Formats: sequence, structure tokens, C-alpha cells
Amino acid sequence: MRRRLVAAAGLALAGAALALFFWIGGANPWFHLSVPLSTLVLLTGFAAAGVVVLRGLRRSRESRRVESAVERAQEEERSAHHRFLRRLDHEIKNPVTAIRSALAAAPENPAALDVADAQATRLSRLVTELAKLIDLETRSIERLPVDLEDMCRDAVDAVTSIDPALDVRIEFPKVPWPVPAVEGDPDLLVVAVYNLIANAAKYSDPGARIEIRGTEDEGFVTLEVSDTGWGIAHDEIPFLWDELARGTNARGKEGSGLGLSIVRIIVERHGGTIAMRSAPGQGTRVILRLPVAA
Repeated sequence: MRRRLVAAAGLALAGAALALFFWIGGANPWFHLSVPLSTLVLLTGFAAAGVVVLRGLRRSRESRRVESAVERAQEEERSAHHRFLRRLDHEIKNPVTAIRSALAAAPENPAALDVADAQATRLSRLVTELAKLIDLETRSIERLPVDLEDMCRDAVDAVTSIDPALDVRIEFPKVPWPVPAVEGDPDLLVVAVYNLIANAAKYSDPGARIEIRGTEDEGFVTLEVSDTGWGIAHDEIPFLWDELARGTNARGKEGSGLGLSIVRIIVERHGGTIAMRSAPGQGTRVILRLPVAA
């Protein structure tokens, strides 16, 4: 901005100097106008200076807007990091405290060793899941055609092998053409799809219905995983994609709070998007979009 003001001042001074030259000369040396050429030059110099100043001010405002947006993004990132650290402290402190208490009571109560073993297993699982999360953010991924319908059926088979009573329905239209393959890493995408279906089953009562639908839209395949489960409060949804975040009604279930974070990272690394709609007592719908394979 300072350089622009210097340039504007230079233009104005140049115009004033030329105007003074023509005024001293007493005539317009090249052509006649109804206004003395000295006056015209003076006005032109100040007009050019004004244009430079206005453009500088506009760019300065744009620069401030960009800086403000960057600062907001950095603040949001810091807030998310602080939330993660608070959750991590909570998730690690609880099993460590339980292990210490159980070991202290072990001489009088041998069964306390089982508690210590269970909590140590939980802590080990949490550390393993965090390591997976770090690996997902840095590892290279394959780019292969992946049939999401086949992948969904494999994931459903894995979930229903644990709970055969689940009511799960899969719908991928075949006409006027089948849903195309997406481009991505089969090992990672199957983890994302499995986590969504397993979550739908985990946070639903017996007899709840789960529907999986795939469609194509403008170069993307949209996959919806919907259920008639417990649902999630609206104000909690934006935070469920954070690491170690869990909904209020999910705290009675065992889990690390990393499942949806893993899904989000996998989808984003494949150039896709993910969103969620939910209502307590009615159910949840998760919608992810992935690019069609070239």
C-alpha cells in the first residue's frame, strides 16, 4: 500500500510539473482546447493519482479480508486441536486410574486383575486406533476402480455375522445403467463403509432398519447409510467428525470415538465429501460422495 501511495504522489507531482510548464509557456504547444492544456494535464495527473489510490485501498481491503479468513481458519484449527487434547486426556486418564485402583486392590480381591486387564486392553486399543488415524493422514493411497455395491454387501455380511437379526437393505439402481465404480483405495474404502454400517447397527435398538442406497450424480457416486436408530442431537453433529468425539447417547456403548474421524479422513483423501442428518428418536442418515472412476 505504501508503494501505491508513493506512485500516486509521483503521478500527481508529474501532472503538477507539466501543468506549471505549460502555464509558464503561456500557450498550448500542440493543439487548442477550450480548456488550457496546463489545466487538463493537472486534472489528468490528479485523476490518475486518484485511480491508483482507490485501487490500492480496494486491494488493501481484499488483503485484510483474506487475512481475517486465514486467522479464523487457524483459530478453528487451534480450537479443534484443544478439544482433541482434552478428549485424549480424558480417554487415557480413565483407564489408567482404573488399572491403578485394580492393582492396588488385587491382593485382597484377585478379580480386580480382570478389571486391570480389561482396561489395559482398552488403552492398547485406543493407542492402536490413534496410530491408524495418523497413518491414514500420511500414507499414499491406491487409485483403482472400486465397486461400492460389492463393497457394501461385503461390509453388511461382516456386520450381520455378528448380529444376524439386523434388518439391512441395499439398493443400487440398475437402469438405465448401473451405478459406476469410484476411484480409490479398496482397503481404505471398505473400512469407511464398514464403519458407517457398524455404527448404524451399534446405535440402534433390536428391530431397527438400516438402508444403504447408492446413486450417481454429476461425476460422483453418492452413498447413503440410513437407520431408524437412536439419532443424534443437532448441535452435536458438527463435532462428531472430530477425533475421540462421541454423542451424548453413545457414551453407554464401548468405543473409542475415532470411527467417524477415520471415515472423514478416508473420504477427504479420496476427494469426496461427507455429511450427516439426524434427529433423536428417529434415526440418522450419513451421505458421502466420491468421484467416479475415470
